[in-house]
Amino acid sequence: MKIIWSPLALDRLSEIAEYIAQDNQTAAEKWTDTIFAKVEQLKSFPERGRIVAETNHPKIRELIYSNYRIICRIEEKRFSILTVRHGKQILPADDILT
Repeated sequence: MKIIWSPLALDRLSEIAEYIAQDNQTAAEKWTDTIFAKVEQLKSFPERGRIVAETNHPKIRELIYSNYRIICRIEEKRFSILTVRHGKQILPADDILT
């Protein structure tokens, strides 16, 4: 299985890491590394994570890490990472319809 990161997901990841780095650069790097590691686990466990409540679609799933949601879509032979959001943020439909 291949993992494809959307430009939006990479932008969100970068924004969050920059925010964390304002207080602690090492923590930001560790957070980013952990996000990538969690996403890589999808290759071994493709249906890992729960169905995103906002969609109720079995192919749109989320992985939770700390206070963040990693939203992905299961597709044939690949995963598309759609966005990364803080759990308290509203998930805009545009983020998952890419």
